[in-house]
Amino acid sequence: MSDRRVTASVLIIGNEILSGRTQDLNLQYIAKHLNTRGVVVAEAHVIPDIRDVIVSSVNSARSRHDYVLTTGGIGPTHDDITAECIAAAFELPLVVDETIEKRIRSRHAPPDIMENRLRMARIPKGARLIDNLTGGPPGFSIENVYVMAGIPGVLQAMLPTIEFQGGSTIRSCSVTAYMGESEISRELSTIQEQYGSTIDLGSYPFNRNGRFGTTLVMRGTDTEELCNALEDVKQAIRRRGQEPGEVSYDWEQN
Repeated sequence: MSDRRVTASVLIIGNEILSGRTQDLNLQYIAKHLNTRGVVVAEAHVIPDIRDVIVSSVNSARSRHDYVLTTGGIGPTHDDITAECIAAAFELPLVVDETIEKRIRSRHAPPDIMENRLRMARIPKGARLIDNLTGGPPGFSIENVYVMAGIPGVLQAMLPTIEFQGGSTIRSCSVTAYMGESEISRELSTIQEQYGSTIDLGSYPFNRNGRFGTTLVMRGTDTEELCNALEDVKQAIRRRGQEPGEVSYDWEQN
């Protein structure tokens, strides 16, 4: 495992997401899964089913990140154009994969429905398959781009089958404070400057049982440094006349 920061871009493809008709349920799952593999989701975009937008988005993302993960647009309907767009991004022909075709034909359907389903057998020439543990059509990958279904249950049956070469696992710890973000923002800026890029310090307001407060979250790869930053934040809270609230860690404490 490398100490280098390994990053990913997530492209959520689909007019139904942009229209509000469908809620995206994949990004959180992807980000959490990649984090355990030492890969940081550095950016995420929701883009329409428009060929030029998909092609340019994929080409931009794959040149800037270690991994690009797309969801949506590989189904059986006319507006599922992701496969052909990925082929265009890599300047490759779109071909019918025999393995996928065989899997699709193993499930009986009337001829017109089967014809539509076979659209899902088309992948860019030379692409590798991403297994689908539901038994349905696989996704595919080419170079550092991984193309998966938008249906959450299917995506969750594909993503764990991919082997990612990540860096150090990102860890986090947090503390709550019953004060507004603005009350402690100056102290947080000073702490962030002290730790630089090794610690990411964020503040997230909440309202619990009528009480307003802020959860202060530290993220990084070095647990000792995270604990030091946490103590600095707790001291900052005390200097503002409050006692730190609940503290949590996403790793086991000795």
